[in-house]
Amino acid sequence: MKLQDDRKGQFSLGGVGASPGIAIGRAFIVGQKRVKVKKRDLAPGDVPGERERFKAAVEAVGSYLDSLIRKMPEQIRDHAAILRSHIQLLKDRLLYDNTLNRIETERVNAEWALKGSLEEVKALFDQVDDPYLRERIEDVEYVIKRILAELTESKGFSLDSLKEPVIVIAHELSPADTIQLDQEKVLGFATDVGSRTSHAAILARSLGIPAVVGLEDVTDHVVQGETVILDGIAGRVIVDPDQETLDKYREKQQCYLRYRLDVIHKSHLPAETVDGQRIMVKANIELLEEIPLVLSNGAEGVGLFRTEYLYLSQKGLPDEETLFQTYRQIAEKLAPHPVTIRTLDIGGDKFVSDISLDEEINPALGLRAIRLLLREPELFRTQLRAILRASAYGSVRVLFPLISGRSEIREAKKMLARVRQELEAEGTPFGPEIKVGIMIEVPTAIMVADSLAKEVDFFSLGTNDLIQYSLAIDRINEHVAHLYEPLHPGVLRMIHMAVEAAHNNRIEAAICGEMAGEPMYIPILVGLGLDELSMNAIDIPRVKRIIRQVTHEECAELTQQVLKASSSREVREMLMQFLHERLSGEFDPALGLKPDLDGGHICPV
Repeated sequence: MKLQDDRKGQFSLGGVGASPGIAIGRAFIVGQKRVKVKKRDLAPGDVPGERERFKAAVEAVGSYLDSLIRKMPEQIRDHAAILRSHIQLLKDRLLYDNTLNRIETERVNAEWALKGSLEEVKALFDQVDDPYLRERIEDVEYVIKRILAELTESKGFSLDSLKEPVIVIAHELSPADTIQLDQEKVLGFATDVGSRTSHAAILARSLGIPAVVGLEDVTDHVVQGETVILDGIAGRVIVDPDQETLDKYREKQQCYLRYRLDVIHKSHLPAETVDGQRIMVKANIELLEEIPLVLSNGAEGVGLFRTEYLYLSQKGLPDEETLFQTYRQIAEKLAPHPVTIRTLDIGGDKFVSDISLDEEINPALGLRAIRLLLREPELFRTQLRAILRASAYGSVRVLFPLISGRSEIREAKKMLARVRQELEAEGTPFGPEIKVGIMIEVPTAIMVADSLAKEVDFFSLGTNDLIQYSLAIDRINEHVAHLYEPLHPGVLRMIHMAVEAAHNNRIEAAICGEMAGEPMYIPILVGLGLDELSMNAIDIPRVKRIIRQVTHEECAELTQQVLKASSSREVREMLMQFLHERLSGEFDPALGLKPDLDGGHICPV
């Protein structure tokens, strides 16, 4: 977070824009109590009563969450799975059984035992390399806080007494807190912690409430009743703004509202260029509760369903039935649109309790993804059975990650064929045709793309890893992250090679990395001839809007030029000129969408 003095008395705080929109109003500070936990040794005779006290607290929290599910507003009822997952966590072995065992063996009070269980779970999640999955510890922490509040009889905050619309300022908001926000009284919210992929952020976007999270210490800088501007587009909170700033943001607020009405009105139109080139635009998701957002933003299916959450949100491995029920629901809810299910992409950098993995010095280059699945055939078989069974309820495609050569895809296809034969022999239904694709993420896959294309039905380019591996850049490492460059000529040439190999073999080529959702890059991706772009659902309307304003011919001309460039800066200059000439309407000063030649980022709205 950056604290920046703009003018006398006015300052701004920078965080993460979790839900777009502009809110202007008075701050309402939520004073959440932080429950202090102290150790209390128990006499042997007190242990049974303490165990019962813990069980009663868990039951009370479960009843509270059940009541929230029943009261959920219609527009977010499909997100009830978030609270149901919290109810399941209440009885998770690592929390419930472990805490009861600690009370028994260590003879300590329930609060202290529960704190010990949380520390153990945190240690496990710290082993997870994937940022999204690592953040799921927030769900565990929320459940434990609710139990602690029940045990200590600490009342949480309430927004029931609000008399006028406000902007809520809090250390954090749980999904349960967010569900209870009254849209007529809460203009937006800002929190010290959180991320764009947190459940509270997902719910805020569904409710249409602007939000900025990850501000670190906004609660220390804002005074109750103080006027604040919350910019969920740029991820900024302006405190005590002067009149000039207020006027500027009121104009930006109206401009954004007009923009959103236009985008929403057109979000379900096809992504087709002016000269008739059709591109499929789909969404990347991790959770069932994201599907309403996918559909409302005009996605034509799911281009990437990441399946790791079920493996990392519980102590044991999920069984076939658990996986099947999740995949089936996704297929049914999206039908007739297709869903592409990526097989498990975890390894030594991620925790899977029932698989013994050696510690690796560089997990990103170790035993992970398809390499792990081929070494653990039973793990692979279970997931493939669930995917195939789900294909009977909708249009399902399977995607194998981290393929580097032909032998891996052939082994994976053999396992898929064996599973098909098993299900057929059992009389278990599955879809007659299930397309098979591979993720192109490593340079060797690009070099043998023509050979790989003969083995599959589609390519999906995972540009996040492809860029990282190609440039030898760890984008999580703050010392080299600035060198992560999607517009590097070498990266663009590799994408071009993969698309050409796919089309020469009459298969589709897609991109499912973050590059696909960046509006600035769309003309180049259109010119490269991608058949499909898959991205965060909220980015879809604007990407569609840009596609519908350009011609494939002019984008192809641009792409031919940038493929000859010798530097990222040269590519960027060509691209910025194109954007200025063809898409100047996308750079409305009132929305702050001016191209930045040095940073190269156009703020998404």
